[in-house]
Amino acid sequence: MKAYRADLERFGWWIEKARLAPGKVGREDLSRYMKELKVRGLSSRSTARALSALRGFYGFAGVHLEYRNDPTADLVNPKAGLSLPKALSEKEVEALLQAPDCATPLGLRDRTMLELMYASGLRVSEIVLLPRDRVDVAEGILRVTGKGNRERLVPFGKSAGKWLTRYVSEVRPALDTRGSEHLFLTPRGRPMTRQRFWQLIEGYGRRAGIRSRLTPHRLRHSFATHLLEHGADLRALQMMLGHADISTTQIYTRVSSSRLRRVYDEFHPRARRRGTMGGRTE
Repeated sequence: MKAYRADLERFGWWIEKARLAPGKVGREDLSRYMKELKVRGLSSRSTARALSALRGFYGFAGVHLEYRNDPTADLVNPKAGLSLPKALSEKEVEALLQAPDCATPLGLRDRTMLELMYASGLRVSEIVLLPRDRVDVAEGILRVTGKGNRERLVPFGKSAGKWLTRYVSEVRPALDTRGSEHLFLTPRGRPMTRQRFWQLIEGYGRRAGIRSRLTPHRLRHSFATHLLEHGADLRALQMMLGHADISTTQIYTRVSSSRLRRVYDEFHPRARRRGTMGGRTE
């Protein structure tokens, strides 16, 4: 605990010197801070702990202080080794999607949100604040404004489209008591908060029998991992996830050794057929 407190105090001194408010710190600011820690000679283990302390702080601040910005999201300390959330198996994802009670209006809403998040890999802030007019169900396309105010087009499949159609026709009209522009609404007619969606997905994870901690980011990571394992192009995945740098995409996704073996066997010209030289196998 003392080490984590020292980490947060050090960060407090740094943002004071940089004349930044904690709630206004951006990802670029935090990335610069982490690099400065390395320059000062902190070990990889110490910088990894410092990042962990900041994740805990911004997680707490998001719930209790209503911070809308979490600069630790997507941030990785490259010298500390990969620290990735474990992707859900496809069987676990299916159990999660089945968890909401779709016989109730809010259960149908939640099923639609989970389907769309797994189908598109949206960040939690992007899905809870998704405007209704940015969804083209007929074409299966979302127009998403993400980090840095960058807009991207994200496709989604027929399953998510089916649930969206049901939600928009059967549930949303009764929830939209304020003429909201947002797609997903609470019973009060307001967009859901990030914190509430975190609570919902954790609850559905327990109902689905997923024993490890489930977060929206873990579902996003599962989206990326499953696409890559089924042959998605890394550049296309970068665009769908909204990463400015492809190195972030490479860190987010994990490719199993069996997947690498299949790709090699399928595409390398000499993987399946051995050539000969002088009667000897090469």
